[in-house]
Amino acid sequence: MKKTFIYPKLILIFLLAMMVSCSDDDNGGEMIPDTTVVDLAVANGDLTTLVAALTRANLVTTLQGDGPFTVFAPTNAAFNAFLQANNFASLDDVPDELLTAVLLNHVVSGNNLSTSLNTGYVSSLSTAGINDNNLSHYIDTSSGVSINGVADVTTADVTADNGVVHIIDAVIGLPTIVDHAVANTNLSDLVGALTANGNTTFTDLLSLPTVNFTVFAPTNDGFASFTNPNDNDIDNILGYHVVAGARLSSELSNEYVTTTGVNDASNALSMYINTDNGVSINGTSTVVAADIVATNGIIHAVDAVIDLPTVVTFATADSNFSTLVDALTTLTPSVDFPSVLSAQDGNGNDPFTVFAPTNDAFAALSAIPAEDDLIPILQHHVIAGANIRSGDLNNPGETTTPATLEGDTFTITLPGTGDNIGDITDGAGNTGIGIIAVDVQAYNGVIHVVNQVLLPDTGN
Repeated sequence: MKKTFIYPKLILIFLLAMMVSCSDDDNGGEMIPDTTVVDLAVANGDLTTLVAALTRANLVTTLQGDGPFTVFAPTNAAFNAFLQANNFASLDDVPDELLTAVLLNHVVSGNNLSTSLNTGYVSSLSTAGINDNNLSHYIDTSSGVSINGVADVTTADVTADNGVVHIIDAVIGLPTIVDHAVANTNLSDLVGALTANGNTTFTDLLSLPTVNFTVFAPTNDGFASFTNPNDNDIDNILGYHVVAGARLSSELSNEYVTTTGVNDASNALSMYINTDNGVSINGTSTVVAADIVATNGIIHAVDAVIDLPTVVTFATADSNFSTLVDALTTLTPSVDFPSVLSAQDGNGNDPFTVFAPTNDAFAALSAIPAEDDLIPILQHHVIAGANIRSGDLNNPGETTTPATLEGDTFTITLPGTGDNIGDITDGAGNTGIGIIAVDVQAYNGVIHVVNQVLLPDTGN
């Protein structure tokens, strides 16, 4: 009689083992979840257009996968409004590539319940961002949950085995730089400045789909603390925050870039970026929110307005000139070089052309001279009253410069020898001095970098 109970027990053990195995498969990612975010959409009669769109874009299988996915699901009415606003008679008229990009822009990785969402940026699964980067979403949870300032969550936290669905009242379009700036309330002062007095120059420029930019966007706190001490044109200051070409923070380095801000001669102004500790600009402003991806560029939010730079700005910001800064300040207290070289708009001897020696150039001296000898040496590196760019020199050829602040001239020969862009013969007749970087453009002058200290003629 005992044998008759063995087989049922074996069968029971086998069935329990199978159940454990199935459970392991569910957790391990091999099996389709029992209830997916797609199933939730199919079951909701107000999401039939979304289901049709997912089917047409071949995204159903993707969203039936393990995920987890957070789906912001537009209602039928939201899709109808989107079609009308973009002059599409029906869903079938939306180009396949656009439809896929828009749909994926409603999906975020992770199981993000409304209670776990915070105000800030997340990345969608849409790679319609510039250079195929994932588009950013600005989530605002100050009053409910809104996305990019265009869609509000009307029904939150509809959960599935592979994620969560939040039903929204509008389709989330593919954002431009301007769209992102408008959506973020912490950039409202920037938007106000960009559009003051009906100005559309910046909004038109930064909405262009065919041109891409990197924008260093000052926060409201940054604007609140900015006093515009030099009374510079605010539109030019705003233009100074815009760089042609889209660059993620990981693609930036210690470097000079060219902005859309200009000096009085319409020369594009330079900007110095330092990445030694985060990302800072001109030593005065720091990136506090990086890599906000739009269809036509990248925004990096910064904590301070970046004023138009002087030649002193760059010397101070770039650690390669720390010895030069020391020479212009601590080692020459009898002359206020920073004030002299900060003059702009004709309020001094500006503009200036500065041939700036690197730290290595100073290190090559046997010793840095005492103040009385150092002052004329420093003055020999500055030409006042002229913004002489590399293109203003004979190329190829030889140019004798105007007199320096010290009184001597020196000669520049283009092209230079070896790795030098140009060669210099200084006032003392020393040769072999190399220009190694050119056209670091400030508002009140231009800097060229030299690899040796220039010496004046001490016999005159």
